[in-house]
Amino acid sequence: MKYLPYVNARMGTRSLKRRSCGNTLPLTQLPFGMTSYCLQTDGTTPWFYHADHEFAEGVRLTHQPSPWIKDHGTVLMMPQNDCVADSFQKAWSGYRIGDSVQSPAYLSVKFLRSACQFELTPTERCAAIRLTFADARPSYLSFLPVQGNYEYRYDETRSVLFGVTDGHSHDIAKDFKMYFAVQFCEGAVDPARTYSAGEGTSRAIHVALNGKVVEARIGTSYISEEMALLAIERECGTKSFEKIKLAAEDAWEEKLARLEIETDDEEQMKTFYSCLYRVFLFPRKAYEIDREGNVLHYSPANGDVRLGVRYTDNGFWDTYRTVYPLYTLIAREEFREMLEGFVIDYEECGWLPRWPSIGEDGCMPSTLIDAVIAEAAVCGIADEALLERALKGMLKHANVEAPVEKYGRNGIASYLKYGYVPRDEYGESVNLTLDFAYGDWCIATVAEKLGYTELAAEYRERAKNYRHLFDPTTGFMRARDREGRMAEPFDPIVWGGDYTEGSAWQSSFAVPHDVEGLAALYGGKDRMLEKLDALFAEPPHYRVMGYGGEIHEMTEMAAIDFGQMAISNQPCFHLPYLFAALGAQEKTDYWVGRLARECFSPTEDGYPGDEDNGSMSAWYVLATIGMYRLCPGKDEWTRSERLVKAVKCLGKEL
Repeated sequence: MKYLPYVNARMGTRSLKRRSCGNTLPLTQLPFGMTSYCLQTDGTTPWFYHADHEFAEGVRLTHQPSPWIKDHGTVLMMPQNDCVADSFQKAWSGYRIGDSVQSPAYLSVKFLRSACQFELTPTERCAAIRLTFADARPSYLSFLPVQGNYEYRYDETRSVLFGVTDGHSHDIAKDFKMYFAVQFCEGAVDPARTYSAGEGTSRAIHVALNGKVVEARIGTSYISEEMALLAIERECGTKSFEKIKLAAEDAWEEKLARLEIETDDEEQMKTFYSCLYRVFLFPRKAYEIDREGNVLHYSPANGDVRLGVRYTDNGFWDTYRTVYPLYTLIAREEFREMLEGFVIDYEECGWLPRWPSIGEDGCMPSTLIDAVIAEAAVCGIADEALLERALKGMLKHANVEAPVEKYGRNGIASYLKYGYVPRDEYGESVNLTLDFAYGDWCIATVAEKLGYTELAAEYRERAKNYRHLFDPTTGFMRARDREGRMAEPFDPIVWGGDYTEGSAWQSSFAVPHDVEGLAALYGGKDRMLEKLDALFAEPPHYRVMGYGGEIHEMTEMAAIDFGQMAISNQPCFHLPYLFAALGAQEKTDYWVGRLARECFSPTEDGYPGDEDNGSMSAWYVLATIGMYRLCPGKDEWTRSERLVKAVKCLGKEL
């Protein structure tokens, strides 16, 4: 059976800054591939593709993991003739959405202005390109600026265009450059008519083409232009466009077939496999292989080229909850290699990654990679040697305040002093404290796995620090100042301030490692169940004071109207599964089923909020197969009613 036809790569792309339906891009790339390709419809914003735009500015080579994080190492390709523009603002063209193909393995669009069919199919670090012009007008393939400075040179003896850009966003990436090489077929380029325009951030080049059908291969590298050319040689060679496309399709079919569901619902099939596609996009490979077979990577910590694997474009605050637990079922080897890369990051810069893109962005708080490491430990993903290396990084950020805010646990010195992060020293102090307590539990889990019993006991005790913030009067986690005082007055629907992307309702149950202990604070399981019932029954009201205005997560919670259960954002992913943990299995079955059926669809507005690097897609996949990791780092699944007839995982009944 073929699963790729069920994938809608455009699921979630009808998004705006103020209302996310996924905030996704229809990426054409291989699973975990280093480089992606996508139509650009509005390059003036990080929301550079919208499903309803009937115009496009070109095909963008992109590494963007999220519009909030923005892009790095990007360039825009656009076929042109007649009036040749030097910027995407002037080069745009109409296209027919219904006539285009935007799939994981193949991109095809006819630019009406140039009467050119642009086709592309990816490899891990490269892509094959085929341009078919309807007539014999003098035409060009233009490379237009998007972000950063650009330089180009055309090597006539090899028919290769070399380019480089230093564009990246607000991450820490010393001496970053993305090199690319474009190998044209023999006789396809007229060097005499090829010309460049602009300088620096406005630099463009227009490669003059001969003939109505032109093929090229583009390769990318973070190391050098020759490595980009080597990638073409290794990944494309002399293979035809059709063979490269078939290989890309086969790569995707192999990944999608790792989870096979049986259902009579066509829409459910499309939603499931569109989500599963997104689970295999991030994190991206950021390593390369030289002629001698050495595995190399650019190190953003120092700008050097180092040995070893590297992965990037991943926010652990989002993905630890669903993506990595799912990988323990369907991508164990890949998970192990990813973890090796994350540990190498620690060894090169001194801190485990938090939100790498291409360097450390530090976008979200806390160090939830702790949970990823603990998950790898208990599921046998990582061997003892790798866990020893990882534990060093975990212990450092659990005890040392980083000199740069993007690294480590912000507020850790205060946490060690008070047992919580004080609200008069740090914002989002409730979530910081709860994350640190869970992170301490993850450290204890890894230490115990390695036989460090005293260390494990120390951190299991620290993991109880969540108790300092529980207010038995209101039943919420509330921030304290350095004197131990809680702020008054208190309103549980005020977002921000002491909470991250939520209010007390969304944040107070973030104790996955000790549900029984949390229930005891409520006065028993029945009382905690009453509070959870109230969460789903409470109207989806919110107050904006902590942010000074509305943020899109508020809008989306109200739009889905499941009370204060904001499935539109990651902190609520586990909430319906708490019922099962407290003995009310039927409520878990009811709410998970409703959320999956009513909030997800295979359409361009098919997600209830930001999809975020596969995290929301993985939630839907797990809900469909009836399994959820309530506490990553515990090798146990919380069950919910399966939403399909049958499931096979790697060919075996699940």
